[in-house]
Amino acid sequence: MRCMTPAIRLKLGKRIRKLREKKGYTQDKLAELTGIDYKYVQKIEGKNPPANRIDTIEKLAKAFKTTCSKLLDFN
Repeated sequence: MRCMTPAIRLKLGKRIRKLREKKGYTQDKLAELTGIDYKYVQKIEGKNPPANRIDTIEKLAKAFKTTCSKLLDFN
């Protein structure tokens, strides 16, 4: 069973964009804070986001000063 379905990937991308904008971060700034390539940040927030590894999710959560579980809480 795959955990990162396309619907979950889209939700995560939207959540990341919302959090990024709330913090006032550009995609460049988020890439800098996480060590994730700028183009990958674009893909995560895009229309066909990739499945993310837990390492990537941990980096994103740290940049937003939250936990992985809160980052992935879509309720």
